[in-house]
Amino acid sequence: MTIETTAATTQVYRVWIKASPERIWEAITDPEWTTRYAYSAPAYFDLRQGGSYYSTATKEMKEYAAANGFEVPDTIIDGEVLESDPPRRLVQTWRMLMDPTTAAEPFTTLTYEIDDAKTQPGVCRLTVTHQLTDAPATAAMVAGTDDGGAGGGWQWILSDLKTLLETGKSFSQ
Repeated sequence: MTIETTAATTQVYRVWIKASPERIWEAITDPEWTTRYAYSAPAYFDLRQGGSYYSTATKEMKEYAAANGFEVPDTIIDGEVLESDPPRRLVQTWRMLMDPTTAAEPFTTLTYEIDDAKTQPGVCRLTVTHQLTDAPATAAMVAGTDDGGAGGGWQWILSDLKTLLETGKSFSQ
């Protein structure tokens, strides 16, 4: 995986995955898939322009929070679909609600682009661009600068997605 920081407020992540664009798209947008990798939280999309996006806390997240003396809301991430071109491009707003600091920041913009690898049949390049203007706490969290809490950020999420699609198992299995 490569990481490119084009500005302090933009993070770009690329990963090559041996899977079709359709499988990658489904793994990103279908709650049955999103529960199988990364933080295992279901993500729900209304894939029309202006449609809603949200992700809900898992039972394990709620239990962890309670054991550590804080509360996690039912909806942990929310946003709006700005553009949807299945299975190639998804643009959405994105805001983390789990923490009061990130919840107070403005919505950020998240773009997924899925392209066929030119020299490797059956391989796709997934590029995730996260524009984080005026959202420094969110930027630090999704960059994976702190291995605790949200863990390894987008690098960890995309690595687990790749592992699941290529092997059928996630990091936690």
